[in-house]
Amino acid sequence: MGEEKDLLSSLVLELRRGTLVLSVLCQLGEEKYGYALVQSMEEKGVSIDPNTLYPLLRRLEKQGLLESSWETGGSKPRKYYRRTRQGDEILQELKRQWRQMSAGIDTLLKEDEV
Repeated sequence: MGEEKDLLSSLVLELRRGTLVLSVLCQLGEEKYGYALVQSMEEKGVSIDPNTLYPLLRRLEKQGLLESSWETGGSKPRKYYRRTRQGDEILQELKRQWRQMSAGIDTLLKEDEV
């Protein structure tokens, strides 16, 4: 039973990993800092660990999909992230791909339930 649970956890993690880029890009049409992004995603039912989020944000920024700026006027400095124009274009294509794949998967799942 323990091995089966470990396998399931691993497969769920793999499934989630593929959706996080899409989820993060969707939320960054407006500037947000990391903790606000975590909260926003959790409110919408997509949890993300900060240890996963921050490396992902850095990678997306390095790829040119996000840009960042520091806000130092508050009680502590915060780094804000926002999609770039390229990020907007990539997001639109990822959404199209997601909808196409999701429809296919839904069909497969319905066939399996019969």
